[in-house]
Amino acid sequence: MKKKLIKRILKTGFIIASITSLFFVPWILVWAWILPLPDSVQEQLNEGIDHGFDGMIVYVDEAGKPPAFYAAGWHDRKKKIPAYPDALFKIASITKLYIAVATTKLVKEGRLSLDKTLADYFPELSGRIENSDKITLRMMLQHKSGIPNFVDHPDYWIKPPKNRQETLNYALDLPADFNPGEDYGYSNTNYMLIEDLLDKTLGYPHQQYIKEKILIPLGLENTFGSLSEVNIDDVMSGYYVGVDEDFKFENTGLMLATAEDVGKFLRALNDGSVFNEGEREIYSSIYVYEHTGLLVGYQSIAKYFRDIDTVVIQFNNTTNFDGYDWNLAEIVYNRVVKIVRKNRS
Repeated sequence: MKKKLIKRILKTGFIIASITSLFFVPWILVWAWILPLPDSVQEQLNEGIDHGFDGMIVYVDEAGKPPAFYAAGWHDRKKKIPAYPDALFKIASITKLYIAVATTKLVKEGRLSLDKTLADYFPELSGRIENSDKITLRMMLQHKSGIPNFVDHPDYWIKPPKNRQETLNYALDLPADFNPGEDYGYSNTNYMLIEDLLDKTLGYPHQQYIKEKILIPLGLENTFGSLSEVNIDDVMSGYYVGVDEDFKFENTGLMLATAEDVGKFLRALNDGSVFNEGEREIYSSIYVYEHTGLLVGYQSIAKYFRDIDTVVIQFNNTTNFDGYDWNLAEIVYNRVVKIVRKNRS
């Protein structure tokens, strides 16, 4: 993102946040929550559009039933292309699930050790990340390293990094958030470093390993490692309230996938079919079985409900400065799940 655009977002967001925090945000959340529950998922998505989302996609996989696909709003509002269920979407931090599975496989192969330290793997960072000789790979996977989150650096949004090294620089030479292993602190820096470790260990891009070991075996043909691998027209547009920019053109380096592919992966993660012998036990000790994702213009929720043996994936392509759209997305998601439960009986 260009510096001028970021400043405009921040300025616009501050004004909007100041006004809406007083008069608007609580009421739209309350209204979305207290409305009578619709009879169908499609009706709920239509309500989500009425609440202010530009576009939404939902995928529901109930065991014993064919998967259900839903969409509402715009895939691309400028071109007036309606949202459709098999669009590609920037899944943001859901990418961490794939990274954790890939790491698990390399640990099982004996090529990585959960108990080796950051200093062991990256001695050049010893003087730049506090406690690097005590931070283990396990702690990084579990967000228990204390390494600062690069997106929390005060300059990150004012002077956006131009490359991977500049991104990492926003987490270097800073005091630790806490002593390793003594607390939990979600940090994108952890997984950025793990991605670099995978590349270093493999000798080639980790996305190739993910494709060979995870995507191809599961038949996931609509999951990609970066924007450069896809037709841009297939990517759902991403919008920020108050800004005309379409953020689908920003190459974040994170994965893209259809809701169906994310749903298939999440089921395989939870039923264990993504793992080879001995891998599931390792994974269970290091990471979670569901995730959310957030980028400018993109929000995603991916969860499996064991009691009803159902996967529900939700994508929506609208974000704002004060974050109430995230709360709104969760309200819509929870209502979708309630509808799925109700319609089972």
